[in-house]
Amino acid sequence: MATIGIDLGTTNSCMATVEGGRPVIIPNAEGERTTPSVIAFSKEGERLVGTVACRQAAVNPDRTIESVKRRMGSDWRATVDGKAYSPQELSAMILRKLRRDAEAYLGQEVTQAVITVPAYFDDAQRQATKDAGRIAGLDVLRIINEPTSAALAYGLDNGMPQKVMVYDLGGGTFDVSIIEIGEGVIEVLATSGDNHLGGDDFDERVAAYLLDAFKREHGVDLRRDQAALQRVTEAAREAKKELSSLDTAHVNLPFLAQGPAGPLHLETTLTRAAFDSMTRELVDRTAGPVQNALNDAGIAASELGCVLLVGGSTRIPAVRDHVRRLTGAEPSASINPDECVATGAAIQGATLSGSSTGLVKAENSILLLDVTPLSLSIETVGGVATRLVERNTTLPVNYSQVFSTAAAFQTSVEIKVLQGERPMAADNKAIGTFRLKGIKRAPAGAPQIEVTFDIDANGILTVSAKDLDSGKQQSITIDDSGRMSDDEVERAMHDAEQYAAQDEERRDRMVAREEAQRLANEADRALVQVGKQLDKDEKKRIKADVAAVQKLLGKKLDKLEAGDIAALRSAAAQLEQTSAHARDLLAQQG
Repeated sequence: MATIGIDLGTTNSCMATVEGGRPVIIPNAEGERTTPSVIAFSKEGERLVGTVACRQAAVNPDRTIESVKRRMGSDWRATVDGKAYSPQELSAMILRKLRRDAEAYLGQEVTQAVITVPAYFDDAQRQATKDAGRIAGLDVLRIINEPTSAALAYGLDNGMPQKVMVYDLGGGTFDVSIIEIGEGVIEVLATSGDNHLGGDDFDERVAAYLLDAFKREHGVDLRRDQAALQRVTEAAREAKKELSSLDTAHVNLPFLAQGPAGPLHLETTLTRAAFDSMTRELVDRTAGPVQNALNDAGIAASELGCVLLVGGSTRIPAVRDHVRRLTGAEPSASINPDECVATGAAIQGATLSGSSTGLVKAENSILLLDVTPLSLSIETVGGVATRLVERNTTLPVNYSQVFSTAAAFQTSVEIKVLQGERPMAADNKAIGTFRLKGIKRAPAGAPQIEVTFDIDANGILTVSAKDLDSGKQQSITIDDSGRMSDDEVERAMHDAEQYAAQDEERRDRMVAREEAQRLANEADRALVQVGKQLDKDEKKRIKADVAAVQKLLGKKLDKLEAGDIAALRSAAAQLEQTSAHARDLLAQQG
């Protein structure tokens, strides 16, 4: 049974398989090597996908849906004829067409697939993509990152050890990954990106330019006319493509609107210089993620053996020039930017399905080591985000850490799972919550609760918590109910940089409070359990120092000044000294 690799793109999708030890692109039923990621519903109720959906978009804009990928993992819905469709359902329509076309081309049933996603897709978006595959009748063997997949395609014929940058600017997303290619091993060192930057944004800039030009000439704003707006957007996309190889693009849209004196037409010429000017900010936005990825990988641009350009938007000359300036290297032209992601997915599919024998440079298998794009934490006392898995950790990963209760005699704890880079829980995205019940009643800090994060090779997370004393256990698989939107992911990284100093100050205050509270709790427990072994003066000093600490802890966190923190640290240090003997006796009791 054939396994296919699918690049489920924002603008176009592509599929491939491995035949005779080599990956091959599978054309669709229309004979095209890529399929537009467009869905439409005819007034007769027929569902149209791909090129046929594109052809009728101008006359049926309200029932035509594009760029669904940007909505993955969200609660957005498209309503047609009273029925609401989720992003998963709409993506499944695209996947179903790809599957049918692959079966027709290969002459056999297709049920297994590897599907690619942007490296910066969060957990909810990955789960939504996997669900879309399942809705389409596919057994999704693996969800892999698009830049990693492209590197896999490149490494098939360029297997010499080297570090590669994959610069992936597609229709809706931008990713950059630093990848090390070795003998039979492809390891992702770091990844970064922007989940809301791609060719669609370039199209919008050109469309806005054309709409403004039409309004200046005719005094008519076409933004409220959906049919006209669709035609202008399509013309903007074509002009963008033309300007990748020509210095000027001529836009001619007759009968675009009706004026008092008759039909109104849009006819103008767009130069590459004007296009570069209106999109310069978009191109410049890719510099930050590129530098972040290089920094996280711990290498300089000069150490790169190759720079791969992936995604149709990298055909824009200004983008290529920008990459040259950023890396000091000439980007490789050895892979097709539209097809390499699907090709790599097919290679991985052949490896996973056990049919990879004969793959060039791979012998029996290829080991693919990917990473998680964002840090994962749980909320602990005082609203701190305590990290268990750092961003750019190699997958799969299983990590456990033991925590305890914050209050006396708790019989349950709520585990809040967070995703993001900020040190305080409130500033990160909560992606899941569950409660561990049945904890044995004990003083604060006594129970031992082991929290485990398990991320599989698809990047999908399962969190479990276990009371080591009672053996009670609870777990949750983070799915679409705990989604994180594209904008929230982007903000998480942006905010981490913007508020770094402020975050550090808040974190210092919180650490000081936690340490003081911990010492006070331990001292109180010692007085109760081993107080008879202490002389009166020692007990008196401990009680006085605990009271001093508790008084300083009475102030709210946001009201604490630098002097208050200094006083709290001093009081905590004093308590640590006076209660040392008592706490040692307590520890000896076990």
